[in-house]
Amino acid sequence: MPYPAQTDRESIVKIARDAIEQDGIEELSLARLASKLGIKPPSLYRHIPNKSALLQAVVVFTFQQLFQAYEVAIQASGGDAKEKLMTIFRTHRSFAHANPETYVLAFTTTLPEQRANEQMLERLVLPIQELMATITGSQKSLSALRGALSLIHGFVMLELNNQFRRGGDLTEAFEASIETYLLGWQHQEK
Repeated sequence: MPYPAQTDRESIVKIARDAIEQDGIEELSLARLASKLGIKPPSLYRHIPNKSALLQAVVVFTFQQLFQAYEVAIQASGGDAKEKLMTIFRTHRSFAHANPETYVLAFTTTLPEQRANEQMLERLVLPIQELMATITGSQKSLSALRGALSLIHGFVMLELNNQFRRGGDLTEAFEASIETYLLGWQHQEK
């Protein structure tokens, strides 16, 4: 008897991702996921060996979606490297707000078996580092990129956890923070 089409690995990962966004990671179990798919839990093991492997697949999918969003944003934007970086950073923030649960999972998991492959992440981030290099020079591009990602991620995590409680326009604060950061690198010697 053939298995229903919805039980392919890609569909399972997408439904798991949606379940995490809807109910939180704490509520995700293989039994609940199987129920959402309309199958018995053992059927999941044909595609996903355990919950850690499922979470890793969701993390990988989340990073792929984020970097696809970067690509779309870059193609839609014009301008120089700074404007393209600003577009990427805005996209990052928007993505985190649209996908808070899986964003947090992807960027905070400490278990090696749930992390995305380092080589894949490096391939995805290299084009962004190349843009950064046009501002900082190639020698400083990795440091500048790490700093920018730290600034963006920290800002986003504080937002997602409602830690900015003093009012004001957070979009304006985000824009000013990243523009000032990039401006500081522009004034450095390459």
